[in-house]
Amino acid sequence: MTASELLPRPAKTAVDVTIGEHAELLSSQLQALSDALFPPSSRKTLRRFTSGEVARLIGVSDSTLRKLSLANEGPAPEMSGNGRRLYSLSQINELRHLLAGNMRGRDTQALLPRRGEGDHLQVVAVTNFKGGSGKTTTAAHLAQYLALHGYRVLAIDLDAQASLSALLGVMPEIDVKANDTLYAAIRYDDKIRPLSEVVRQTHFDGLDLVPGNLELMEFEHDTPRALAAGAQGGDGIFYTRIARALDDVADRYDIVVLDCPPHLGFLTLSGLCAATAMIITVHPQMLDIASMSQFLLMTHDLLTVVRGVGASLDYDFVRYLITRYEPQDGPQTKVVALLRNLFGDHVLTNPMVKSAAVSDAGLTKQTLYEIGRENLTRSTYDRAMEALDAVNGEIERLIAGAWGRGA
Repeated sequence: MTASELLPRPAKTAVDVTIGEHAELLSSQLQALSDALFPPSSRKTLRRFTSGEVARLIGVSDSTLRKLSLANEGPAPEMSGNGRRLYSLSQINELRHLLAGNMRGRDTQALLPRRGEGDHLQVVAVTNFKGGSGKTTTAAHLAQYLALHGYRVLAIDLDAQASLSALLGVMPEIDVKANDTLYAAIRYDDKIRPLSEVVRQTHFDGLDLVPGNLELMEFEHDTPRALAAGAQGGDGIFYTRIARALDDVADRYDIVVLDCPPHLGFLTLSGLCAATAMIITVHPQMLDIASMSQFLLMTHDLLTVVRGVGASLDYDFVRYLITRYEPQDGPQTKVVALLRNLFGDHVLTNPMVKSAAVSDAGLTKQTLYEIGRENLTRSTYDRAMEALDAVNGEIERLIAGAWGRGA
C-alpha cells in the first residue's frame, strides 16, 4: 500500500455529487441524441438540388437544363412525384463540364472557375483567438459554398475538438484512427505520411477533408522537444510544415480552407505561415473585441518572430468577418461602426447575421447548404441564405482578384 493510499480521502460534498450527476446525465443525453440522428454506422449524404437551384449555381437558365434533359444530354435527373427535376452535386459538376465543352474554346471560367496556369493555390485560414465567434461554422459554409460553385476544395481541421470534421460527416472519436489527421503529415519522426494518404472524400462532390481529433495536440508537445533538440527533420522548422505538407496535394485543389484552433499554438502559427489569405471572425461585442485585440497583438508579435527567422508571409488579403450579427442590437451596431471606422475596407462589407436557421441546422450537425429550404421556416431560411451567400460570394471575389480575375 502506498503512502497516498494511507491518507484519508475527503468525503464527497453535495456539490461534487451534483456536478457528477449532471455531467453523466448531460453526456448520456447528448450521446442518445447523436445516436438517434447519426448512428455510428451511418454516413452523411447530401440532398438533391432542384433545377432552379442548379441553374443559379451554374449560371444558366432553367430552360437550358430542360432542353438538355429532353435531348437526353448530360446526367439524367431524378424526377420527383410532382415532376420536378432533381440533381445531385456530382451531376451538377457533370453539367458544368458538358456546358463548358459546348462553348468550344470560348472563355469557360464562369462555368468552371478553377485556378489556371500560374495561379497559386489559395490557402484561406479562418481564425480567431476566442471560441464562439463562428469560426468553424464560417469555415464549413465557405468550403461548401466554393464546392457548390465548381471549385476543387480541401478543408483541413486544425482544431483538436474537430467540430469541422463532425460537420463534414466524419466523427472524430469513431471514424479517425491514429495517425489519420494532419498530424500524420507534419510530425517529426519516421511515422510521417504524405498528406494525400490522410485526405478523404466527403459527401460533397468536390470537397475533400483532412480530419482532426485530439491527436493534433501531439504537435504542440513535439515541437518544443524538436526545437530543444535542434533538429526538426528533413521537412524543416515547425512553421513550414503545413505548407510543405500541402505541396503533396497542391495540384489537386484550387482552394484550401483551414479551420484554425482558438489559440496561438505551434499548429496555428504553422497554418498562418502556410496561408495566402486570412479571415478573422469577429462577434461584435466588447468582450470579444477586447479578446481580438489581444489576438492581433500576439499574432503580430509571433509572426514577426517567425518572419525574422526566414518565414515568408505574403497574404493576398486579410479580412474581418462580422459574425452572429443582430442589426437591431444597438450596442452591436456601434461595435460594427467602430470596426469599420478603424479598419475600413479590411472589414467585409457583408456580415453574417445571427439566424435561427443556422442554429437549427447545427442541432443535427448540418449546414445551411445541406438542410434544404423545405426543412425550415422559409422566410428565416431565405434571410440566412442570402446573408451567407453574400459573405461567401465576397470572399470568392477576393480569391478571384488574387488570381488577377474580375468578379
